[in-house]
Amino acid sequence: MTTTRTAPTPGHRSRRRNGKGRGRRAAVRQVPLRTHWLLLTTLVLTLTAALLLQGWTHQLYGGTPDGAATAKGDGGSVPAAVRDGGPVIDGGAAPPRSARPADRTVALTFDDGPDPVWTPQILDVLRRHQVDATFFVVGSQVAAHPELARRIVAEGHELGVHTFTHADLSAVPEWRRSLELSQSQLALAGAVSRTSSLLRPPYSSSAAALTDADWEAVRKAGQDGYLTVLTTLDSGDWRRPGVDRIVADATPRGTAGEIVLMHDAGGDRSQTVAALDRLITELQARGYRFAPVGDALGLPRPMAPAPAGDHWRGLALLGALTASEWVLRVLGWLLFAAGAVSVLRAVAVVVAARRHKRLRGRRPWGPPVTEPVTVIVPAYNEVAGIEAAVRSLLASDHPVEVIVVDDGSTDGTADLVESLRLPYVRVIRQQNAGKPAALNAGIAAASCELLVMVDGDTVFEPDAVRMLVQPFADRRVGAVSGNAKVVNRGGLLGRWQHIEYVVGFNLDRRLFDLAECMPTVPGAVGAFRRSALLRLGGVGESTLAEDTDLTMGLCRAGWRVVYEERARAWTEAPASLGALWRQRYRWCYGTLQAMWKHRGALAQRGQAGKLGRRGLGYLLLFQVLLPLLAPVVDVFALYGLVFLDPGRILGLWAAFLALQFAMGAYAFRLDGERLGPLWTLPLQQFVYRQLMYLVVIQSVCTALAGSRLRWQRMQRYGSLQVPPAGA
Repeated sequence: MTTTRTAPTPGHRSRRRNGKGRGRRAAVRQVPLRTHWLLLTTLVLTLTAALLLQGWTHQLYGGTPDGAATAKGDGGSVPAAVRDGGPVIDGGAAPPRSARPADRTVALTFDDGPDPVWTPQILDVLRRHQVDATFFVVGSQVAAHPELARRIVAEGHELGVHTFTHADLSAVPEWRRSLELSQSQLALAGAVSRTSSLLRPPYSSSAAALTDADWEAVRKAGQDGYLTVLTTLDSGDWRRPGVDRIVADATPRGTAGEIVLMHDAGGDRSQTVAALDRLITELQARGYRFAPVGDALGLPRPMAPAPAGDHWRGLALLGALTASEWVLRVLGWLLFAAGAVSVLRAVAVVVAARRHKRLRGRRPWGPPVTEPVTVIVPAYNEVAGIEAAVRSLLASDHPVEVIVVDDGSTDGTADLVESLRLPYVRVIRQQNAGKPAALNAGIAAASCELLVMVDGDTVFEPDAVRMLVQPFADRRVGAVSGNAKVVNRGGLLGRWQHIEYVVGFNLDRRLFDLAECMPTVPGAVGAFRRSALLRLGGVGESTLAEDTDLTMGLCRAGWRVVYEERARAWTEAPASLGALWRQRYRWCYGTLQAMWKHRGALAQRGQAGKLGRRGLGYLLLFQVLLPLLAPVVDVFALYGLVFLDPGRILGLWAAFLALQFAMGAYAFRLDGERLGPLWTLPLQQFVYRQLMYLVVIQSVCTALAGSRLRWQRMQRYGSLQVPPAGA
């Protein structure tokens, strides 16, 4: 029998109480949000800049020892006066000039520092012997340890430039050569308020070893005002040949002045420290004088006070590098924690699913539930699928009455249902007031204690209603979640949603069931005790996720909410990215509203406390916080591919994908599904995943801004029909 009636008063009372006029669809104001996307873009660009800065200063760092460099060509263009001259070269002079220290004068030079372990030990040795030296520092190391640069200067030593990232100046383009030198000077200006005209190119040695490419770099540096300081004696300490060998290689053979190359960074320098102490002692006993390069050659002010502007820009550079270092460190911690939590979640849901399956197989709910059921179908412009939905309900192998609540449809939904003249079907017409009001109208009109609520875009399998109500044999159960499945699973988007539904319903919901903290009975397929709903005051209108709000309310009232995987219903999923965005935006925003509304459960006991501390905690971690971290993961992955070991990054990505595939395969097996759609998982990482975390970001920003989201109805496609099992 088909009847038509006006909606009962509860829906109208709710509408007046909230002052919503024509309900959520028409009256909720949506404030356009643009600031949050600007903020997100700014944060991502800032993060990218920080990572690029780290990549520039650390991952592009030339870590090969200076002495290990191979020859880069001949030296035919090197002037003879330079090749046969002293180790200190003014390449900008015409003609080029060179010089060397005075007789019996030794200039000790140390490359690649400062290092927090070895530089202080070398400084202690020099101070003990009252010897001054020259430290050719790497700019990025100065930025990382400015206090060591300040100590070097404070103890009377000289600083020289050894580029910013230990780059081979003869092998890099002009723009990078200029950047290497200018950034090194800024690092010195920020750390010690000094600049230096002394330069030692990485991978250089003596003047006689200069190649054409080396000479070009020396000449360019000279034009920029640098004096290139090469060496006459290489201690070879980078090879770690032993203290005796280092001392022998660094000892002058005659009385000529020498510039000795040693290292205070770049590896274990314990031999260097020991050799330095012996070398100074022996040479002082032989009457040699030690002096920094500038004093050894009588150079006027090789180090000069930095201009105020350079000092402040240098401080900014040091601050940026320090901040980027902390960003990278924090990201490392966060990503490690996120990875560990994700693995633990995967293990937990799989173990819980296995246990859930065993328990459901061994423990029946109780005596079979045979009492009739009222099925409530709220409908707003559902003409495309309402007939299939209603006919599937009437085909149930369990006694049902069907109440279709037409919520002010303009497409003839109610007229279509009435024209079918189906038995046990009633149609209630009401002005558009929103889905909660439609559900409340159905609850008020229901004649049965057990209610099934189903969306107008969903069809039930013949045994779905019977399976759905069996858990009510347990008097503690107040609601039951069924197993919703995607009917339009063609194409990539359909397959991705199909995977998401299967995994969500067959892993997450089983975990929620065992933990007694089910947060949502889906609107597509759920059953409730009418008396429990009435005690709650019906379906609330304060959130856009009325199903989540209602489920949480039942849990807080002490009712158990369980999952019955055998109750299967088929629903239409969005067929376009725009439609999917609108649907998930509403779901996510509504879930955030419900979580905030029921936050008091965190401090409660019993069933409410399980929801608060287990269910809300799980939702906060895996549906809010981790998605908010996802853009960082993507940016860091790109950073890793460029600056770190690409093989390692790809290996981690493959391991994560394999974990997802394993979880999906197990969920598909539990649900009796073919594994074919899982081939789309790799592609899902590049479109679907980004869409989902952007939805979360916009939802969180909308909630924080205090804006209200308009109800957004999904377009129906008329594809509803019950597919064969295992399709």
